[in-house]
This record gives sequence, structure tokens and C-alpha cells, in this order.
Amino acid sequence: MEYLINGLKGFCMALADSVPGVSGGTIAFILGFYDKFIGSLNNLIYGKKEEKKDAIVFLIKIGIGWVIGMIAAILVLTNLFQTQIYKVSSLFMGFIICAIPLIIKTEKDVVKGKYKNIIFTLLGILIVALITYFNPIAGEENAVNIANLNIGLGIYIFVAGMIAISAMVLPGISGSTLLLIFGLYIPIISAVKDILHFNFSSLPAIIIFAFGLIAGVLLVIKGIKIALEKFRSQTIYCIIGLMIGSLYAIVMGPTTLDVPQAPLGFGTFSIVFFILGGAIIFGLEKVKDILERKNIK
Repeated sequence: MEYLINGLKGFCMALADSVPGVSGGTIAFILGFYDKFIGSLNNLIYGKKEEKKDAIVFLIKIGIGWVIGMIAAILVLTNLFQTQIYKVSSLFMGFIICAIPLIIKTEKDVVKGKYKNIIFTLLGILIVALITYFNPIAGEENAVNIANLNIGLGIYIFVAGMIAISAMVLPGISGSTLLLIFGLYIPIISAVKDILHFNFSSLPAIIIFAFGLIAGVLLVIKGIKIALEKFRSQTIYCIIGLMIGSLYAIVMGPTTLDVPQAPLGFGTFSIVFFILGGAIIFGLEKVKDILERKNIK
């Protein structure tokens, strides 16, 4: 049961990470294991021997689900995102809107009475809104050709990987959206899909990208952990802002498809999937409460 629950958490993170608009970090925060996730990544890099061991065990549990979710997203769910993007977007909006009050309730000790920190909420909203606003229209014509790899392109892919993974572990900012801005979302997804089909022509670019992801984790994780420990109120307010801002990113998500579509509107919004998203969040909240009572980590 422990591996199943943690695997499901990783699976949900992967689905979010694979779609422009919402990050895996948002899902981790919604499901109540963000602190443990960040702490485990930090301990894996900087921790003592016993801390590293515990971190590896936890990250393997999450990682198994994440890998399965990402493979499913690339091989199967990509088509669903293309054909049912408005239903998926409505589902994610249900996730976010229903999760925010739950997070405020969970973090009430650092939120209540510290309303001057709302400036950090506004900052979080502004960050995601600006990133989304400057996100170019997607499509093959805006993609970078990673097949013709050279030193300059390799450095570009490495740096993009660093920035993207930094966003993926932050609630509210989508690493996939940043990859779209860099013109690398379609090439990276396509390259991974090719590798899964045993076409290794783009493997060098993926290896460089993977090293960029590792470097990004090394740089950002320590800072996030310190912020959560020493400036938790400001950080929580900012995270709430990032999540509110992600609603705009979700609305604009259809414009980032291979064949761009109109933003989510009242005519394309699915109330059924919105309610389903909210129901899933409240269901997962109940599961989290049960697990905490049974002390399943």
C-alpha cells in the first residue's frame, strides 16, 4: 500500500510535468508531500549517510510512479492532451481552485495574521502570468532542431534543462511551458518518444538535457529548503500566488499545442471535469488524512 500510494503521487506529478500549464511541484504541494519531496532531494545531495538512505528509498517510491506516468503521457496521453485539451484544462482548474483553500487550512499557522506577506502572493501571480504571456505560440515551426547538435546548441539545451527542472519543482510554474518558450518542448518530447521506440538518433541531445536537469536540481533545491524552513510564511504566500497564476497558464494552455487552439473559454470549459478535478483533490485529501493517521509516509 505504501509503494502504491507513493507511486500514485509520482504518477500524478509526471502527468502535470508533461503538460504545459501546471507543474509537478504544484501536485506535490496539493497532495501534501512537497516538504518531504524537497527535503529528500536536498538530503540526497547534501545529507548524511542515513539521510541519504532514507531519501533514496522515498524518491524511488515516487520515481517509479513518475517514470510510469511520464512514459504513459508521452506514448498514450499526448494524444489525449491534443484532442481533449479543454477537458484536461478544466480538470486542472478544478485541481488548483479546490486545492488552494486546503493548503491555506494546512498552513494556517504561517498564513493567519501575517497578511502583509500577501505581496509575495502578488509576486507569485505576476511571475507565472509574465512567463505565460511571453510564451510563444507553439507548433513545429517554432521548435529547435536538436538533430543537428553542435557546441552552441548543446549549451543551450543544457541551460534550458537547468531552468526547466527548477520550474518543475516549484509549485505553479510549469517547466513544460518554459521548454515551449525555449522552443524545446516538442523536440524533447519527440526525442524521448523516439528513444522509447528504439530510435537513438537524438540520444546525445537528451543526455545533455539530462545533465542540465541534474545541475538545476543541485542549484535550486537547497534554496527552496532554506526558504521553507526560515521564511515559510513568505514562501507559502508566494506558492499560493504561483498556483493562482497557474490558472492563467491553464487557460492559455491550448495555445501551446502542436496545432495551437483558442484559449480555454466559457464555451469550451467543462464543468463536469472541473467538478471531477475538485472531487479528486478532496478524495486525495481524505486519503492523505487516513495515511497520516496510520503513519504511512
